[in-house]
Amino acid sequence: MKQVRSRYLGAFLLLLALLALLVVWNINAGSVPLSGTEILRILFSSPDGSTEYGIVRTLRLPRICAAVILGGGLSVSGFLLQTFFANPIAGPFVLGISSGAKLAVSLTMILLLSRGAVAGSAALIGAAFGGAMLSMGFILAVSQRVKRMSMLVVCGVMIGYICSAITDFAVTFAEDSNIVNLHNWSMGSFSGIYWDSVQVMAAVVGIAMALVFLLSKPIGAYQMGEVYARNMGVNIRAFRLALILLSSVLSACVTAFAGPISFVGIAVPHLVKSLFRTARPILIIPACFLGGAVFCLFCDLIARTAFAPTEVSISSVTAVFGAPIVIYMMAFQRGKPKL
Repeated sequence: MKQVRSRYLGAFLLLLALLALLVVWNINAGSVPLSGTEILRILFSSPDGSTEYGIVRTLRLPRICAAVILGGGLSVSGFLLQTFFANPIAGPFVLGISSGAKLAVSLTMILLLSRGAVAGSAALIGAAFGGAMLSMGFILAVSQRVKRMSMLVVCGVMIGYICSAITDFAVTFAEDSNIVNLHNWSMGSFSGIYWDSVQVMAAVVGIAMALVFLLSKPIGAYQMGEVYARNMGVNIRAFRLALILLSSVLSACVTAFAGPISFVGIAVPHLVKSLFRTARPILIIPACFLGGAVFCLFCDLIARTAFAPTEVSISSVTAVFGAPIVIYMMAFQRGKPKL
């Protein structure tokens, strides 16, 4: 028992150390490198009007906070969907939920921009949540008809293609100025995020995470089977509804601010479970958040610096590192416990 606790503690310390390292690395990386002394001075001093201060406090720190908050939220959203469907390759991107949110946000942005209005955070999150819920509703309807989870995943991929095609049509016939505003967002990016947006996403993800953590015991019972959970007093219908709503809110918040980001919701929960060698929700929920933050910070660092001054979309980088993990899961994890 002591050895198991030591492993859990070591795994959390590893994630925290990686998170701290990547935060410092992301602050320093860029066209204006900074020393450790300069970074500390900027972080803990009052505004001095210098260029370095503006770069760190106005551009890099909000982006880092967004990667941490949204990456962690997306990973937890994937864990909830994997719990709901009892399948390790279920995730907001694969099941088309992110694509549904992307479509709704794109249409909202085009409509408002064509009238000279700017979409606020509440409008973007609301639109993304509505699109995510529509896609989730279709997936739930299909799940009642198909017996194999592989067919459900295929249906989710098809939903993603349909939503992406409709989004492309809408963008094609939008005004040129609207297309410019939509392009970077539709490819997935943490750029252009400021402190006002960080405050909103922190509030939304923070509340959702608190509610998810309160569900850790019902999730643990549900992992043992629906019959076991019901015998333990879990209201299955209300529990499933809570999982759907919370996973949709988390993935919608990510899509609203950063666009669709692929494979984080699938790959990170699997990596975290392998690291901790357990699926206990009380451990995996915070670990998934930390793991998602580390994964997105690492991928965003590569997206910003690998081909500088050109910036690659974050979704392209997460796909490069996340897709092989999914392939490994599908090829070598058959016959092993799904959770």
